[in-house]
Amino acid sequence: MKYTTLGKIGPQVSAFGLGCMGMSGMYGPSDRAESIATVHAATEAGVTLLDTGDFYGMGHNEMLIGEALKGKDRDEVQLSVKFGAQRDPSAGWIGFDARPAAVKTALAYTLTRLGVDYIDIYRPARLDPNVPIEETVGAIADMVKAGYVRHIGLSEVGVETIRRAANVHPIVDLQIEYSLMSRGIEDEILPTVRELGIGITAYGVLSRGLLSGNWSKDSTSKSDFRAHSPRFQGENADKNLALAAALQKVAAQRGMTASQAAIAWVVAQGSDIVPVVGARKRTQLSESLAAMDKALTSDDLATLEAAIPKGSAAGGRYAEAQLAHLDSERKSA
Repeated sequence: MKYTTLGKIGPQVSAFGLGCMGMSGMYGPSDRAESIATVHAATEAGVTLLDTGDFYGMGHNEMLIGEALKGKDRDEVQLSVKFGAQRDPSAGWIGFDARPAAVKTALAYTLTRLGVDYIDIYRPARLDPNVPIEETVGAIADMVKAGYVRHIGLSEVGVETIRRAANVHPIVDLQIEYSLMSRGIEDEILPTVRELGIGITAYGVLSRGLLSGNWSKDSTSKSDFRAHSPRFQGENADKNLALAAALQKVAAQRGMTASQAAIAWVVAQGSDIVPVVGARKRTQLSESLAAMDKALTSDDLATLEAAIPKGSAAGGRYAEAQLAHLDSERKSA
């Protein structure tokens, strides 16, 4: 495993992060024993960066990770936690809360569920439109001073918010979607974080399975996030599956699976970008980790980008109502 410093002043982390969301029902049913075994396999392979959110399974994911890490040296892993999303008992999304008091309360629950004394990187999952980012980051900064948080991160915010947050406290990374199918950060966000010395932890590297070659229209349950995602619906799905097939073809010509090619492409975009790849099974983890050994030439990169040209994905990465509330989707003035 290779390691890198997250941002200019962040912690040293593995150059591959394990996204744990899928272990708590976001992509349909998952197997608890296999999920824990996957976390164990990841840490044994040298993966130190584990990403979760307190709203993944309404605390289930944090408790799962806490169980998986029981008995391990706390300093062996870096826990990245998102907070703030509000959900009702039926799992519906009902808003966001990043008020200072809510920040500190959420952190208290997270520390208890994970069974740890501190969180390595704590971040609001989205921008709360009712709370200035300065207040949210200031509250996390209080928790840094108190020793409950080591570093502050952001997620899915645009350039103005990034700059305002960084004026309050150093930001180590921005977690945001980035893949061959989702390259919107390249226009404004990526240049801004590089100017400020902020790293990128990229999620959605496989476009929620579209680029893996393993998803089909009849494989999605009603509880699966993808059942409501525009890219997985109707003609959009057909067009995107055709792009995935093109990727699979050029990847095979280079001795890679489509997943490995997609991950390797993100890795090749810069040492300041750490892919956070969701894996619910050890087989998925092994395939994904193998991508870290795939060095792509400039010709390889050009061929992959020709298979999935920038902007070619059909449908938004979230439903229109959700995209409208994403600060990262707003263009700077």
